[in-house]
Amino acid sequence: MSTGNTQQANAELFARFPDAHPPFDEVAAVTEANRCLYCFDAPCTAACPTHIDVPRFIKKIAQNNLRGSALTILDANILGASCSRVCPVDVLCEGSCVYHRYNKQPIEIGRLQRHAMDAFFKNGAALVQKVHEQRAGCVACIGAGPASLALAAELRQRGFSVTIFEHKSLPGGLNTYGVAEYKLRSSDSLREIEMIRALGVNFRFGAEIGGEAAFGQLEKDYDFIFLGIGLGAMHTLKIPGESLPGVVDALKFIEGYKTGGKLTVGRSVVVVGAGNTAIDAARAAVRLGAEGVQILYRRDEPSMSAFLFEYEHAKEEGVDFHWWTQPVAILQSQKHSGVEAIECVRVQTGSNGSLEKISGSEFRISCDMVIPAIGQSALIEFLDARRGVRTENGRIHVDRATGQTSHPKYFAGGDCVNGGREVVDAVADGKRAALTVANLLENKHA
Repeated sequence: MSTGNTQQANAELFARFPDAHPPFDEVAAVTEANRCLYCFDAPCTAACPTHIDVPRFIKKIAQNNLRGSALTILDANILGASCSRVCPVDVLCEGSCVYHRYNKQPIEIGRLQRHAMDAFFKNGAALVQKVHEQRAGCVACIGAGPASLALAAELRQRGFSVTIFEHKSLPGGLNTYGVAEYKLRSSDSLREIEMIRALGVNFRFGAEIGGEAAFGQLEKDYDFIFLGIGLGAMHTLKIPGESLPGVVDALKFIEGYKTGGKLTVGRSVVVVGAGNTAIDAARAAVRLGAEGVQILYRRDEPSMSAFLFEYEHAKEEGVDFHWWTQPVAILQSQKHSGVEAIECVRVQTGSNGSLEKISGSEFRISCDMVIPAIGQSALIEFLDARRGVRTENGRIHVDRATGQTSHPKYFAGGDCVNGGREVVDAVADGKRAALTVANLLENKHA
């Protein structure tokens, strides 16, 4: 794509996906910061998985010390800019604000955090090194998502060498490829990673790490290995017609418009699943111009894994929901090779708790695009059998206090450990592991 076409595509993308939470201007930020009670035992800090000192960074905004505010945030969370946009603050920091006790509007912590971080990047994004000399010890990270980035940044600031291996062409994991554009732009994710790269973190892209030989070599070359491999491909529906043109899983759909310039969408879109990724895909389809978007879920509204506020936003944007509905086939158009409809059946919970199809309840929904969003598979099958890294239920088992696996040379964090939680949880995993690795490296090379 030429530079002109790229700029046009980016402009169109920005127009279709305005910020979900627009930034404060300077006056509004100071006004909001001055509402804060600066609680000594701040429940907002306790609710944050990375334990950002929220009262401290907000007070610095009130004092017009935006760099100091940003450094307070970054000391706890190196991806503070991304998290200010994508964190579910309603159920974390803002959900714990003491103003709720008085039936008052909680402090808009997420937007204040963004205000400080935007100013930090606007003014050069220079991080403070915790240790100035290069120290003995090197660590490999597999995957360039938030957990690996957090670990790498912490270790580099302490003087250790870190190399991140990533099989895709860009770093950031789901921050770059999989988070809806109205929450976090890829350009903002990459800007943040450039700050980490400037610390001296090495990146190797297009690196497929798998198999005994590759891991054996890593074990020889590096003191420790951090597994931030995320989750695998989206689960398939396992129904007839899912390989038809017009059927694309939610992550590929989001990646397509975020980084691939694919801004086209079907006129009538059906999304299967009711998690946060499904909601993101449905809302994106609306913004890309779909005339109708429907979500199918095989259970009821209280059973969905999406946050309630995400669900409410989707309804406000015109997304329709079908509960107790299971797809059984995707039907091909007689006029072209694509999708014409999706065939469904109503289901109910049987006596043993499993779902049962309701006889005679079959129906069709006309559509020309189907987006499955029913979770991701694990990428860790080889680890347990070949490397001695213990896994449980498709996740890597770690000591939660340290991030260390059953193999003393391996640490892990993020989705491959927690099954797919929030960016801030992955950052917390990475930093927690980094502190342990740093101590081990200091002792090893003392």
